[in-house]
Amino acid sequence: MRQIYSFYFDAFWIAVKSILEHKLRAFLTLIGIIIGVASVVVVGASISGLNHYVTDKISKVLGVNHFMMARMAFSGDMDDAEFERRNRANKRLTIDEYEYIKANCASCSEVGAQMNGQADLTEKGIEMPSVRILGVTANMIDIEEKEIELGRFISDGEVTRAAKVCVIGFEVKEKFFPYSDPIGNFIRVRGVPLEIIGLEEKRGSMFGNSFDRNIYIPLTMHMIIFNHSNGVQVHGKTERREDFMTAIEDARVALRNKRQLIGSQEDTFGLVNTQDLGNQIDQFTAAIAAVIVPITLITLIVGGIVVMNIMLVSVTERTFEVGLRKALGATRKQILLQFLIESALLCIVGGIIGLALAAGVTTLITILAGITMTITITYVILSVGVSSIIGVVAGLYPAWKAARLDPIVALTHS
Repeated sequence: MRQIYSFYFDAFWIAVKSILEHKLRAFLTLIGIIIGVASVVVVGASISGLNHYVTDKISKVLGVNHFMMARMAFSGDMDDAEFERRNRANKRLTIDEYEYIKANCASCSEVGAQMNGQADLTEKGIEMPSVRILGVTANMIDIEEKEIELGRFISDGEVTRAAKVCVIGFEVKEKFFPYSDPIGNFIRVRGVPLEIIGLEEKRGSMFGNSFDRNIYIPLTMHMIIFNHSNGVQVHGKTERREDFMTAIEDARVALRNKRQLIGSQEDTFGLVNTQDLGNQIDQFTAAIAAVIVPITLITLIVGGIVVMNIMLVSVTERTFEVGLRKALGATRKQILLQFLIESALLCIVGGIIGLALAAGVTTLITILAGITMTITITYVILSVGVSSIIGVVAGLYPAWKAARLDPIVALTHS
């Protein structure tokens, strides 16, 4: 054991000295490995950051453990034939159906309703086109986990009596009340004056769609201002993730029963949930990783070819040293291992430097772009592992060539 330990320690130390004697050459050799490792890790961190960013945006917009039922609700792709079939068969959800689902969804912690509309606003000569007017029940603040910056959200009593009140989004506040508190002021929607009782916390945008260009009003008031020919959306939520799929099935069965659909008949409504959206995001980012990561790994392969080239040069430069060691009793295996250790160490050093570079780049992007980029252990192991394997593979031929040198011929080399 002592001999084995001594051999590997000596081989490691010789490799370190060889690298330190040619610092610039070693660094230039490792540029490919450094860039390759950094690229793989940064790409991995970007994909992880994108996944986290979109998931966080969805949770801010829709909350968690949240599902929605509507006439044409769906997620993912749908071909034209399926869309036409659903468009013919599906029926709008009514207030009675919402009440029935609310009464019969035992697993749901909350069941609410929402109606969508749009209006152009004009106040004191200031115009704001295409503002979303959302008629909601009071519990939509809990279902979608909305945050109120000023004032409060709509109450159950205000929904019951169709009160002329509203909660505005941040863009609406900036447009009409940029330098003042909007609470207590009035804003007109299709000629109806609504008292502002709350300001929603700024939520930002995603994929070009702003979540701050909204006005929330009581569902009953929305039915007065707009016609409700488009039906309602029914929203449900569970406190625990374990109950989520059960709640979805409870709501689905309740609506099927209300519509008297028998077992063989297909649903005449659509249903989407945040879990499906999360799965689609995972599939999307996995597809990106499947395309981009192999491309970045090519950089590591190119770096490995450069390492092989330099190791061949190193064998040529140290031919006399190899001959001397073999003359003193070194075996082919020991010579082979010596150069393999040096090649692997070279690539491992490059991998570590690449990791440090990637950490700096991801930190900079996080600060400048505001998207949290996380270096996952999977991509760290992948990049360092691949660089180490490349180091061993790149050193195989040079090491084999060195191990097969004739000691007499090698000693005559100068």
